[in-house]
Amino acid sequence: MVRILPNETDIYALTDSKFSRGRSVEEQARALLGAGVKILQYREKHAPREVMLEECRLLARLCREAGACFIVNDHIALALEVDADGVHVGQDDMPIADVRRLVGPNKIIGLSTHCPEQAEKAVRDGADYIGVGPIFATQTKEDVTDPVGFEYLEWVVKNCPLPFVAIGGIKEHNVGELVKRGCTCCALVSELVGADDIAAKVAAVREAMKNA
Repeated sequence: MVRILPNETDIYALTDSKFSRGRSVEEQARALLGAGVKILQYREKHAPREVMLEECRLLARLCREAGACFIVNDHIALALEVDADGVHVGQDDMPIADVRRLVGPNKIIGLSTHCPEQAEKAVRDGADYIGVGPIFATQTKEDVTDPVGFEYLEWVVKNCPLPFVAIGGIKEHNVGELVKRGCTCCALVSELVGADDIAAKVAAVREAMKNA
């Protein structure tokens, strides 16, 4: 098992074939991992289950080979079947305590949060990390919550003991604003998988974070 949390790396990447310019999940993953991404989340919403299983098996292997952490979004059974390093769930998904009973004590559990009350509950319930957002408006997620802006991010930086990753509409041109507010790990979707050159975009985002 590879256990890497958001406070231990800078970029948290997600697959999304809808925005990948026709690249397969394998192509997305190989480019991201080749660029040194250390947390990769599989987030494919509309593929048949057998396709998702095959893709998750492949990504689990690629991540292990790269020394990266592999997280499956929502699909707990898939995560267990491919021995993923963790799962990420939302506010409307299974409660953290139930997820923990299914995945055991060692798997990573991430939870999307949108306000201080949800972050505080995540701490009490035993989440390993939280997602903070959406910071900006985003088109990569269906039924998305309104942007939380910087206020909630700043609250988390000052008050939440859990590792966290900021997510939602984050791009090379605005990532510095998050870093200036104390964020050390940012999740990006279309900005990376939709780039002309994924590796070059990862490097550019890293440079923008470093310069901030």
